[in-house]
Amino acid sequence: MNDLAPLIAALQDATVKKRLAAAQALGRSKNPSAVHPLVQALLDPHKKVRVEAAQSLARLDDAAAVPGLIAALNDREPEVRASAIAALSRLKDRRAVEPLCRCLNDREEMCRIGAAEVLGKLGDARAIEPLRQALHDPFSVVRDAADAAIKKLSKK
Repeated sequence: MNDLAPLIAALQDATVKKRLAAAQALGRSKNPSAVHPLVQALLDPHKKVRVEAAQSLARLDDAAAVPGLIAALNDREPEVRASAIAALSRLKDRRAVEPLCRCLNDREEMCRIGAAEVLGKLGDARAIEPLRQALHDPFSVVRDAADAAIKKLSKK
């Protein structure tokens, strides 16, 4: 933990550039002690720091990050939500199934696509009905992602 202390402290720096660099370095550290500070960074006032925190949590590949990433699915910025979805894809934790099902109704197409793709990877049948609803999405890319996910889930 001591070797991470300067990076963790840098997450509180006044400059966005330093907070961003700290989040990146913590993700590269592969140290599980970085999970909690990065989860806290998901609440940073700057969008880029929140995005990097989600990406770094994915690199750490630690299930302790899942609740924070699920909370980030409600972020006001679509880039943050999409990064949280991508991180949850890597973590493959079924606690994310229901929150990701709600993301199928996100106002941003990229989030709906990502949620459908991740739900297909998670292999949980609870996602089938919400994915069927997504087959009526106005965007064909979302419909295609939902269809592919349903097919994956139906094979299990």
